[in-house]
Formats: sequence, structure tokens, C-alpha cells
Amino acid sequence: MYPEKIEMLINGRWCQGSEGKSQPLLNPATEEVLADVPHASTADLDEALEASAEGFKVWRDTTPLARQAVMEKAASLIEERMDAIATTLTMEMGKPLAESKVEMGFVVDVLRWYGEEGKRAYGRIVPARIPGARQMVMKEPVGPACAFVAWNFPGTNAIRKIAGALGAGCSMLIKPSEETPGTAVAMARCFQDAGLPPGVLNVVFGVPDGVSRRVLGSPIPRKMSFTGSIAVGKHLQKLAADTLKRCTMELSGHSPVVVFDDADIEKALDVSFGFKFRNAGQVCISPTRFFVQDKVYKSFVDGFTERTKAIKVGNGLDDGVTMGPLIDARRLPVMEDFVSDARDHGATVTTGGEQVGNQGYFYAPTVLADVPDAARIMTEEPFGPVAPMTPFNTFDEVVERANSLPFGLASYVFTSDGGQAARIERALETGLVGVNHPMVAVPEAPFGGVNESGYGSEGGIEGLDAFLRTKFVTEVNVF
Repeated sequence: MYPEKIEMLINGRWCQGSEGKSQPLLNPATEEVLADVPHASTADLDEALEASAEGFKVWRDTTPLARQAVMEKAASLIEERMDAIATTLTMEMGKPLAESKVEMGFVVDVLRWYGEEGKRAYGRIVPARIPGARQMVMKEPVGPACAFVAWNFPGTNAIRKIAGALGAGCSMLIKPSEETPGTAVAMARCFQDAGLPPGVLNVVFGVPDGVSRRVLGSPIPRKMSFTGSIAVGKHLQKLAADTLKRCTMELSGHSPVVVFDDADIEKALDVSFGFKFRNAGQVCISPTRFFVQDKVYKSFVDGFTERTKAIKVGNGLDDGVTMGPLIDARRLPVMEDFVSDARDHGATVTTGGEQVGNQGYFYAPTVLADVPDAARIMTEEPFGPVAPMTPFNTFDEVVERANSLPFGLASYVFTSDGGQAARIERALETGLVGVNHPMVAVPEAPFGGVNESGYGSEGGIEGLDAFLRTKFVTEVNVF
């Protein structure tokens, strides 16, 4: 049984939509209806906006130490309820239960980190030019914030925004994905049970464009944060421009993986293989373009194919399953089109390349060899369990090919040459670079892309600063 009751949180009150509208929530592994997701009416959204404004007044004036205590209590409650929340996450999103538990562990870490870091939103004293003057640079919360998040990491995507805002002293109105609502609802219950004041966190659902237009058209939110596609990000940025809201945009990627011939190939295979098929490849920082140097290309493709064939695809709640379904039926023909197009361009399918079963949205983990740069999968983000491989010869060649797209989120490099690693770290046009390992997302470090992968950072002091504004005060004591 699905563990979570789906409700909206508005001004500290759990509710359904006032007009009774909703949509079904489906389990992507079984296609069964898990629950109904309420839709906020215009009146509901206006109430949430006003609640956010009032909640901000309370939370802004709460001391950082007191804010941290509430956030720590919420983190402890999430930790206590982790099994149930992880089950909710797996049922609505599909990933294996073990992956869901890892994600919720990350949620706890992010929340604790921001709670602590909020106590260190330091300003500074600037030496004055005139006698008797005192010049202060002060950091203060930017104001009520709003956020819209994608479905692929229902816990991570939401908590980065919620915790960043709360740690800085902002209130937050968030619209999680209607395809994965239960995880955010479960986390919000933990905040309520931890004593978060009414209005500081509001959670709504609805038709995405209608919600975003109403929320971003309001002057109340002063900050917007979004995780999702480039197209939607550009649309939201345009809506936010009318009221000059500050934005953080974490958008799509198409991560190159560069494997040099001096790399530890077995280690590169183990690391990149596991990271590629995590979450069925539905990860913005997933390895998606494999450039392997000529000398080791065949052995790498063979090794990757062998490992891929061993993946067990199925319901994420079943024992031994290592890859779950895609989020929705709409994603299956997308995978089929990528594979068909690659074949038409001369690529070879070494394993996979087909839908699995007739119930649920399962697609076989797939490896494509000898994929030319002209194939669609080399220029469009696949967001699925398909790994295209292509050889390269020289350093300059692979840098040019890796940087040939407008994306710039993550990239990965495998080499045993420290000098070569340093050169390619500088050359790659991405916001995140992992050398000989893929862990580019940790609570204490900035996470974000460049170019059309967005701007701004979540995580680290940069993520807290995104919810702060700077005030300069100069004072002469005349008494």
C-alpha cells in the first residue's frame, strides 16, 4: 500500500484543492493508481502566496540558532521515517529501494548542512574613509521564495531548495512534480512536526503552467529556483522577469565521459557503468556521451556491455532489482527513437535496445557502439538507460567534441596522468568535473551548470548565498 496521503500544505494546514480538481498518481512499475494529486485553484495559490509573505516575517526574525534547531528536528524525523519515505519514493518514481534510501540519506545531510551554515551568513566591516564612520556589509534573507522541481529526484530536488531558503531565513512556496508528490509531502510533514511556523513552507500542486504563471506573476516571491528542462527553464525565467525575481536555474545536461588510454580501465568501467544506469539514466548529471581513446576503445565497450547485461530490471521494491522503470509511458518511444536513429547512422547495439515486458515502463539498459556525432543521441539529452560510445584519437579532438554542445552541467574524466587531468579540467566547459570518480554532488559544494545548463548554484556557501541579499550600511555617530 502507498504510504502517503497526498495533500497540499498551505499556511500550516493540510488540504485538498478548493475546487476539487485532481489527477491520478501512477506507479511506473505496475501502472496502478496510487492516489489522487490535488490541484490548487487560483484562490488556493493566492492563499499560499499570502501565507508565504506572512511566514517570511516570522522566519526572518527567528534567530539562526532557533532556525537550525527546527531544521535539525526535521532532519531527525526524516531519518526516523526513512524506510516509509523511501518506499513512497520508489513507488511513485520507480528507482530501486536501495537508491531511494541513499537519496533520502542525502536529503538529511543537505538539511543538516544548511541548518548549520545558516548560522554563518556573515557580513563584514569595511574601513571607513571619514573619521568616526562605521561601514558594515550585511547579509539578509532575500524574501519569500518559490521553487519548481522535476520528478527524477523527488527528495533531493526539493530539499536543496527548501533547506537553502530556510537556512537563509526565507519562506518557501514549492510545487513538486505531480508525478512524484508523495516524497515532498512526507518531508513537509516532518517540518510541520518539527515546529516550523505556519506559512514558512507551503506545498502546492496543479497544472504546471497555470501554477507557475500565477506564482511568478505575483510580486510576493522575490526569488525563484528551478530544476528541470532547458525549455521550461527559459519559459519560467521569462515569467520571473516581469517582477525581476532572482533566479537559480539547474537545467538539462549531456555529460561527456572522456576515457584516456592511460586510465585504470577496470575502475573506469565499474564507476561509469554504475553511475550511468543509476535511476535508469534519468539523471541530469548522468554520463551520456562516452568518448574512449582508440587504444582502449574495444575493451571498454566490451567491458561495459558485459556489465550492462548483468543488470536486473524490475519493480524497485523487489529484491535484487538494480534498475527500475522510466517515469512514464511517454519516455519509451523517446528511447526507441534514439536507438533507431543511432542505428540509421551506423551505430551497433551491443545489448538492449528494446522495451522490457508489457506492464510498466521498462526499457532495457542499452549500449550503442561506434555512434557518430551526427546521431541525435550525441546532441540531445537521452535522459534514459542508453549509453552511446564513440572513439577518439587526440586530446584536442576530444575537448572540441565534448564542448561542441550548448550544455554545460557535468563532465567526467578517467586518466592516470595528473598533468593531463589538470589540462582537461580547465578545458571542459561544464560547471562540474569529476576526475576518476563521479561524485560531483555533495551538500557542502556548489552544484550547477554553465551555458544552457543554467546558472547559479545549489549546495555549499553559494547555495545559501542564492537566498541572501547584500545591504551596505554606513553610519556616523553624532551623539
